[in-house]
Amino acid sequence: MAATPSVETAARGAKSSATLEFLKSGPKKLLIGGKWVAAKSGKTFETLNPANEEVLALVAEGDKEDVDEAVKAARKAFEEGKWPRMNPHERTRLLLKIADLIEKNAEQLAELETLDNGKTIFESKNIDVPITAEVFRYYAGWATKIYGETNPSTPDVFNFTLREPVGVCGQIIPWNFPLLMASWKIAPALACGNTVVLKPAEQTPLTALRLGEILLEAGLPEGVVNVVTGFGPTAGGALVTHPDVDKIAFTGSTEVGKAIQRESVGNLKRISLELGGKSPNIIFPDADVNMAVFGSMMGIFLNQGQVCCAGSRIFVQESMYDQFTDSLSQMAQGLTLGDPFDPNVRMGPLVSKEQHERVLGYLSAGKSEGAKVKVGGDRGPQERGYYVKPTVFTGVNNAMKIAREEIFGPVAAAIPFKDENDAVLQGNDTAYGLAAAVWTKDISRAIKVARSLKAGTVWINNYGMLDPITPFGGYKQSGFGRELGKYAIDLYTQIKSVYARL
Repeated sequence: MAATPSVETAARGAKSSATLEFLKSGPKKLLIGGKWVAAKSGKTFETLNPANEEVLALVAEGDKEDVDEAVKAARKAFEEGKWPRMNPHERTRLLLKIADLIEKNAEQLAELETLDNGKTIFESKNIDVPITAEVFRYYAGWATKIYGETNPSTPDVFNFTLREPVGVCGQIIPWNFPLLMASWKIAPALACGNTVVLKPAEQTPLTALRLGEILLEAGLPEGVVNVVTGFGPTAGGALVTHPDVDKIAFTGSTEVGKAIQRESVGNLKRISLELGGKSPNIIFPDADVNMAVFGSMMGIFLNQGQVCCAGSRIFVQESMYDQFTDSLSQMAQGLTLGDPFDPNVRMGPLVSKEQHERVLGYLSAGKSEGAKVKVGGDRGPQERGYYVKPTVFTGVNNAMKIAREEIFGPVAAAIPFKDENDAVLQGNDTAYGLAAAVWTKDISRAIKVARSLKAGTVWINNYGMLDPITPFGGYKQSGFGRELGKYAIDLYTQIKSVYARL
């Protein structure tokens, strides 16, 4: 009985009885072979609410042995089960049912996401959960449209290709958009007939586990999707090195992505990596200034800046630098920082103590390098929780640490540029290449700059638009492979050529 008020305190702000019931239902288990099981070691770890640092739930700490069981279940489902051989229309119906169930449970999923991650309920309800459902719905349509080809050949040969599922897919997702990133990985893999072992981030395991329940409720055959919670070096590492995993899909830091590429060579796994970014957001004087300020604000402060494609380097032409940074700073100062369940709050806490300390370290680095804090520059006023004030640094040059390294927090570095050529040169002067934006009313300039920027996504007169129809991924050290759109089908299928002598 003592645990009940503790959970209610940790989950303060949640209104759905289903949310509290989920949290109170005992330690969270692993989903392996269609059953919920404890970790073989018996170990659990705590998942915290970053807004108040209270324990939300105990979660099974999966390890190498658990990953091995999950991979065996996924292999059995792939080799012996009906999923890869199912009528594609049935797969479509099941994926559509998953989308419907996500929408049916939208309030609970949004609350769990806000509790575990710290993002505002406004974002969880209006961005994360609806787009998650839309991703499953989009890939439901692909299950019936994965075609092979017939190829020209001599009259005595029938030559054709088959597009077949890759097999067992290990999928490792980050903590910044836990539910949404699970959909980006799981939905296309299922549409193509694969089986999955999902390893959610240890900081935010709850919505992945709830999604596992939804998948079973929808009727997904046992073993097709398995969920192993645990830590990166252990559970994640075991998945990457497992000899019976055919593919690894990873979203996270560039540093970890490089390690995954090194460690996955044992059986030459197929890999797709969506990694870090330090995206340039370029504003020319002929832009609609009000739109550019608001778009830049959203580009860096959405989800507390914990966005891989955040517009963290804001390049402003010299003639309007002071005016623009004044306006951006005023807008940043007007953002309400506080309880993420307050519908009027637009910034919640960072995800964890570790991330909080990391971001505060970058604030100190920016100050020591000579950048000027225009607004923010410190932790939030709250006594508990991992809050950081929205921050705008001015007087930044592209060589500073805060302009070179991914901070993954609400920290904007405003950098002046001379002309179009300078903007492109500085924008491309980074190890990353995930996204970029350009603000101008000159469509010729916009297209020219978009073509010149080395980034997987370029926004013109907006920042952050995403659609399941359109591919997303990076250049350079932001990774390789494209998620979303038809391009994700390439990640989760392989081509077989067949020659038949007639």
